[in-house]
Amino acid sequence: MAPQPDGRIVVGVDGSPLSHAAVRWAARMAALTGSPLEAVTVWEFPGLHGEHGLVPPALDGFGPERRATRILDEALAAALPPATAVRRHLKAGPPGPALVSAAAGATVLVLGSRGRSAPAGALLGTTAQYCVHHAPCTVVVVKR
Repeated sequence: MAPQPDGRIVVGVDGSPLSHAAVRWAARMAALTGSPLEAVTVWEFPGLHGEHGLVPPALDGFGPERRATRILDEALAAALPPATAVRRHLKAGPPGPALVSAAAGATVLVLGSRGRSAPAGALLGTTAQYCVHHAPCTVVVVKR
């Protein structure tokens, strides 16, 4: 038996204009329903392949988690009024599975239709497609 939803509204944030629209939509939904709002940014540690396999980066100050934190903070500051209550989370891993995991027990997962890496003509990016097919809750895809 699947667990009952806990009322959370989870929104995926990648810093793209469509994720800003998703944050605004999710915040309005949270305000209307009295539900907690949770913003999630996903980061991956990039694999660098050298002549002999995986090579760890040796770059001073390199930090994909720091970059993800900055993306999340900037997106929320741009898309939400300052007094909006929102829980912030960073998740490591591939975006689709990480967002599906973050949405476990949530009432709804809100995403922009395309992120930063989707081709311009695509209706849905790969992350949105993955989440629509695998999320354990309702998925709202914000187009603009």
